[in-house]
Amino acid sequence: MPLSNTLETYGSVTKTFHWLTALLILSAFPIGYFAHEAPFSNSEELAQKAFLFSLHKTIGIAAFFTALLRIVWALRQIHPGLLNPEDKLEATAAQTAHWLLYGSMLLVPFSGWVHHASTQGFAPIWWPFGQNLPLIPKSEALAQATSTLHFILILVLALTILAHVGGALKHFVIDRDQTLQRMLPGNSSAPMPPKQDHSKRPLALALIIWMVALGLGAGTGAFRTTETAPVSAATLDQVTSDWQVQSGALEITVAQFGTPVTGNFAEWTADITFSKDAIDNNHGNVKVTISVGSLTLGSVTQQAMGFDYFNTAEFPTAEFNAEILAAAEGYVAQGTLTLRGVEMPVSLPFLLETDGKTATMTGQTQISRMDFGIGANQPDEASLGFAVDISVNLTAQRN
Repeated sequence: MPLSNTLETYGSVTKTFHWLTALLILSAFPIGYFAHEAPFSNSEELAQKAFLFSLHKTIGIAAFFTALLRIVWALRQIHPGLLNPEDKLEATAAQTAHWLLYGSMLLVPFSGWVHHASTQGFAPIWWPFGQNLPLIPKSEALAQATSTLHFILILVLALTILAHVGGALKHFVIDRDQTLQRMLPGNSSAPMPPKQDHSKRPLALALIIWMVALGLGAGTGAFRTTETAPVSAATLDQVTSDWQVQSGALEITVAQFGTPVTGNFAEWTADITFSKDAIDNNHGNVKVTISVGSLTLGSVTQQAMGFDYFNTAEFPTAEFNAEILAAAEGYVAQGTLTLRGVEMPVSLPFLLETDGKTATMTGQTQISRMDFGIGANQPDEASLGFAVDISVNLTAQRN
């Protein structure tokens, strides 16, 4: 059996690409379905769901690069003609299906890849090249749009595969020609195909089918951005202090399945008393109150508020009370963090720049979620890291 295609049949390389691509795609379909439907009410179920999604994504990436290599190879090869080109309708349908297959083999996994790259958190791709894509931001709107696009393209691919398989079986059972055998392992006794014209009509039809599918999706509102059900967040009282916060950000970062996920609290207040002149090394005090339910943490925001994690229904706020002390470099806020009903000592080193009545600070620290009983049902760092990095930056103005 030759490596390259001939006018009569396909070569071994093309056949290998064909069946490997088929294996990857037909494996990704059911794994993706079961991953989507799998529950995640406890750590074991969450780990199983993440495993299935990681497997699905990894197979999808493998299918993408296999299809890409297949297309590159096909561009350099002779393409055996149809054995019955006189049946114009069937010939057009077959060639249209081939264009749909080639395009979908790239578009389906790539849309899933963009969705993965634009989403914060959850199951990683099993490879050493990172989880992001160049020029693809972390965006909930983009993640929703590409998720919908991925689903619509999957439907087109699935229907095209059914049509492709049906056509192959029709040639084998009804026509009894060598169309199917030309792609099976081993040598083929297919005759020389009749001379035939190559039209651009099948490519145009394939493009129309994709546009119709996307149009139907848009028409039914599939691409409409849906707001995530809001988490009940505590409303904080206004704070008036010596230094009034004008702007700032309070963020946490945790490793989920080995991938860092960053979230931020939308609602928090800071009651700050500070003076450059220290009394017994004390430069002032700070009390930070955080509405825990205002946290956004990528795809796991809702889960993070549940009983096993922050449990915002019972503990809607967290509080950090500290003295501001001089440090070797800058300052340190040294005090107690009360979170989920647990009090633990925490030190937050920070740098401070002042310009008249305006001050800008940046600080970082790290705590362990296990100290506060967060995710205690997930004692394995492989699924959810123990360390939680906290970073804060703010600009405050003296009253």
